[in-house]
Amino acid sequence: MRLIAPRIVPPLDPGFRPAVLSNRAFRADALASGSATTLVLCVERSEGSRSRYESPIFGADHPRAGENLAYAERLLKFLLWQRGGWRVTVGGPAAVGAHLTSAYSASGARAFDCDLMGQKVYGRPFEVVTVDPADAPPAAERTKALGRHLEGCRIGFDLGASDRKASAVIDGEAVFSEEVPWNPRAWSDPQQHYDGINESLRRAAAHLPRVDAIGGSSAGIYVDNEVRIASLFRGVSPADFDTRIRHIFHDLQRDWGGVPFEVVNDGEVTALAGSMSLGVNAILGVAMGSSEAGGYVTADGNITDWLNELAFAPVDYNPDGPVDEWSGDRGVGALYFSQQAVSRLAAPAGIVVDPASHQAEQLKVVQAQMAAGDARAAAIFETIGVYLGYTVAHYAEFYDLQHLLILGRVTSGTGGDLLLTKAREVLATEFAELAGLQIGLPDEQARRVGQSIAAASLPELPG
Repeated sequence: MRLIAPRIVPPLDPGFRPAVLSNRAFRADALASGSATTLVLCVERSEGSRSRYESPIFGADHPRAGENLAYAERLLKFLLWQRGGWRVTVGGPAAVGAHLTSAYSASGARAFDCDLMGQKVYGRPFEVVTVDPADAPPAAERTKALGRHLEGCRIGFDLGASDRKASAVIDGEAVFSEEVPWNPRAWSDPQQHYDGINESLRRAAAHLPRVDAIGGSSAGIYVDNEVRIASLFRGVSPADFDTRIRHIFHDLQRDWGGVPFEVVNDGEVTALAGSMSLGVNAILGVAMGSSEAGGYVTADGNITDWLNELAFAPVDYNPDGPVDEWSGDRGVGALYFSQQAVSRLAAPAGIVVDPASHQAEQLKVVQAQMAAGDARAAAIFETIGVYLGYTVAHYAEFYDLQHLLILGRVTSGTGGDLLLTKAREVLATEFAELAGLQIGLPDEQARRVGQSIAAASLPELPG
């Protein structure tokens, strides 16, 4: 694949090669080759839910047909973490199917994705099958309503890797909100996790006459209030995860008297918060905290059963780009839109941070320098803003997208305003066709605790 240099170069990352530019160039070249064929990728989730994505690629006999392999692998990687799936149907050339089958296997380059998408998320062996494009199955998407229940006395919480937030809400109005620093990824004792979450619930409950419902958001993948995958609990052994963590929210619900209790991915609540506060739909929420979280509200105001785990979706095709320490892959969103990104960019910016300190503390150092007018700190947020502009255009090729809302600790203060300005500059310069796409930040208070307030609206009270 051709790697296309951006017209606006991130000041601290001249090697950045946006996925959107390479993908567009590849498709244009394939169509202009005179021998284009169609690649169909279908990813199947639970209960027959399925997404389908079509793209032109080079014909099998074209001299550049070898480029199909890298393109298809990156495309599938994005679809798996955006949509989710345990079965992939490849409608296209046999060579492409064979390459994806090898890469997404227990011994392949994408073994991490194979393992997580198979048994850990969907409880089934991951598989790739190849068929003629005409035989690829149709899409079968599902949506459902999420949240927006404001009546009664509720607790909302949001669990991140550097802090946990909780709010007490009465009839849609927050009467108490707080953030408590923590470092759960280092904890091996499940009880420590339970006690930390429960302490935040108790502190919020102290400001309510009663507790009618509890709603929460958290980084990771959750199905029916069960923890399937979450980096917050990576320090817990597999055995303790299965016996204590997987059902931790069911245990909390029991200990809170069985009140309606619902937990979903923090990205979904980000999108819900944006939809509720702005009164719009077709919105993608991106939370830049300890990692990157994504969530999407459709044009009709519902959510899908997609994963929207954009932290692992590739956004940069630079072969020398940073490597995610958990998945082992390069150029994925967590390294560009999170506290990890700020820590990574501090050194090239010339800012010294204590490598032994938590990334949340490193972010505070950079934000303090940003507030003091330090040009080195500004370069960090400008770089993230350029990343964001190109990545928004990339996301727009996979979502029906009219609005983007960014939240999270990285967006706090003047740095958030600067990165938003740079993102808008990129869109205006490179992607005129996206002129109608609205990108925004909530106000400062909503940036920091808005997710926990929106989370409180998740459970529906019994009729």
